[in-house]
Amino acid sequence: MLKRDPATSGSDRTELVVLVLPGGTDRSYRPFSPRQPSALRMYPFTWSIRARFRNRVRVHQVRYRFYGWNGAQNCPVHDARKALDDLTREHPGVPVVLVGHSMGGRVGAHLAADSRVVGLLALAPWWQHADWRHIRDGVRVVAVHGTDDTRTFARRTERGVHELDERGVDATFVPVPDGKHAMLDHIGLWQNAALDFVGIVLRAHHP
Repeated sequence: MLKRDPATSGSDRTELVVLVLPGGTDRSYRPFSPRQPSALRMYPFTWSIRARFRNRVRVHQVRYRFYGWNGAQNCPVHDARKALDDLTREHPGVPVVLVGHSMGGRVGAHLAADSRVVGLLALAPWWQHADWRHIRDGVRVVAVHGTDDTRTFARRTERGVHELDERGVDATFVPVPDGKHAMLDHIGLWQNAALDFVGIVLRAHHP
């Protein structure tokens, strides 16, 4: 079970749940560590969202069991879905937003088939097999991708967003000129994308 955030103790004023989904790799059964680079990369997003929106938003950064996706096993999807179930049990009826980087963006696309999910921010997503097709209608999608990313590909992400848009999904592609996969460039742009996205979804559900 997830530990309850002290900020939400007592009267639950949570208006939005945010799941932060770190990256990983294609194949690995190495245990996922909260100190590995893919996890460390996402803490600033987790902390800044929590600091900006305080008690209105419940933020949880997912820790997978394994570092790898591992083919048809889709290992991190199961871990993220358990976190989704735990958080929505803790906050029944509260909509969920996903913020995922790289493999986390792929995890997010799979979770976005769930009716509890209302938004997905995909940062340099690893959409290897048209994973965007898992995203249900009604989910707000923003995909941000660096044009110099050589690990995942901005053109593929743009193609996915275009397909979602043609399907009628509210989907936007944001290119980061010269941006690379690790998001260590244009830091303000990456961070503000997350804060703006959460704010937009929050206002849409609680005007």
